[in-house]
This record gives sequence, structure tokens and C-alpha cells, in this order.
Amino acid sequence: MGIFRAIETSASGLTAERLRLDIIANNIANANTTRTAEGGPYRRQMPVFAAREKVPARNGFAFPPSPFERMLEKARGVAQEAGEGVRVVGIIKDSTPPRRVYDPAHPDADAQGYVSMPNLDIVTEMVDMISASRAYEANVTAINEAKQMAMKALEIGRG
Repeated sequence: MGIFRAIETSASGLTAERLRLDIIANNIANANTTRTAEGGPYRRQMPVFAAREKVPARNGFAFPPSPFERMLEKARGVAQEAGEGVRVVGIIKDSTPPRRVYDPAHPDADAQGYVSMPNLDIVTEMVDMISASRAYEANVTAINEAKQMAMKALEIGRG
């Protein structure tokens, strides 16, 4: 894996973790939202990540490998290279039912006095935020290390 590919891989991680932090912040901001445009309480959102596929260059153009090429490489025992990073394939809404809280004075209370509250837990969101923050920091560290390796290689070349 080249140094620039290492930086690109970590950069994809930075982008994915930034989006994850944005979604967590949105979840926390809507922790007490009982009305949405779709109707009902806010539903917790979560990003779905997937590995980016390797795209080899052919004649200066990038084409994804065909299924035949993948099977051929696998049959020949060609070693798989390191990954190409991460991509966000979507943002899904949590399907768990909303919390029901007894508050007959609330404007969104039903006939029994219960209010449907968002299906999220602030503690879970905070743990996810710390996890995303640490993953972001790890990607920044990987980029910095790749830059240092490139600088050392240039110093060796000059010497």
C-alpha cells in the first residue's frame, strides 16, 4: 500500500466518523422531540458503514474488478491488499418502539396521559460520541504517521 493510499484510506475514515458525530449530535438535540414531520416522536438515527472496494487502474482509468477477475485472483491465491477505506451506505432509523412517559399535562399526551418520547438513551449517545471521537483521532494519527514516513523517505533520498 502506498503512502498516498494510506492517507486516502484514513481520510475516508475521517469523513465517515465526522458524519457519525453529526448524526449523534442530531440525536442528542432531538432527545425530547415528540413531533416530527412524519408524525410521532423523533426516531434515533444510525449510520451504516461498508468497506470501500479496491478499484484498480487500467490504462489510466479506474474500473472495478469484474466478478470473473475476483474469482480468478482468488483461485490463483493472489494475496489481498489492504482495504481501501470506508464509505457510508446509508442512515437508518432505529426501529425500537418509543418510550412512553406519563405526563397528562403534555400537549402530545394521549387519552391515558402517556406521551411517546424518542427511542434514544443519552448515555448510549455519549458512549457512541466518545467512540466516534476516538476513531477520528486514530485516523488523524494514521495520516500524520504516513506524512512522517513520506518525509523520512525524502530525507533518505536526499542523503
